Amino acid sequence: MKVKVKTFGISRDILGGREVTVMVEGSSVGDLRKTLSRLFPALNKLNSLFIAVNQNYAADEVTLSETDEIALIPPVSGG
Repeated sequence: MKVKVKTFGISRDILGGREVTVMVEGSSVGDLRKTLSRLFPALNKLNSLFIAVNQNYAADEVTLSETDEIALIPPVSGG
């Protein structure tokens, strides 16, 4: 399945753009996470990486569709 992934913060630097199209081997958020880890090994070095689907944080069991709005939410710091 082909999905578009919006990126923020350090994930934008790792994936190389604001929005990246990825071919997912499977149909769940967990499958997307595995695919991203394989394609972009630097993501594995992050302390945390949340995935949002249609503006809601999504568990690995959530099923994706090609029309979903998917975003990577990396760790953030502030002061």
